[in-house]
Amino acid sequence: MTPEILARIATARAARDLSDLARQAVATTAETASPTERIRRARELRALANHLVDLAVLAESFGGASWEELTKALGRPDPGTVEREFADAVAEWGGKSETDLEHAAEGYEALDEWYARHREDQDPEVSTPVADLRNRH
Repeated sequence: MTPEILARIATARAARDLSDLARQAVATTAETASPTERIRRARELRALANHLVDLAVLAESFGGASWEELTKALGRPDPGTVEREFADAVAEWGGKSETDLEHAAEGYEALDEWYARHREDQDPEVSTPVADLRNRH
């Protein structure tokens, strides 16, 4: 287990959570709710989407992407600023022991099960995307 793999697992978890939350938002479309409540729900989706992007950046940084490349992908102007913004997370995740990494990854199999239940025809035909990630490293 490496910090990169754990960050990719965390990214997959965030993507699953975002998908579930988006589906719930669709389900409440006809619900009577205040403007405040509707906006709160939308902001919750946006916060989770931003968290997903942050995890993806973390995973790509551990995968060897340069801060220049990551900054360009984020549509940001200054690699130094982006690197500083992620410095604490990189240090925290990079400093985890093998035991801590394994513990944090526990339950990853549930992501493959979730994918299998929700997979549609246009989705990639893989049965164990997260287990495949663990097995290739």
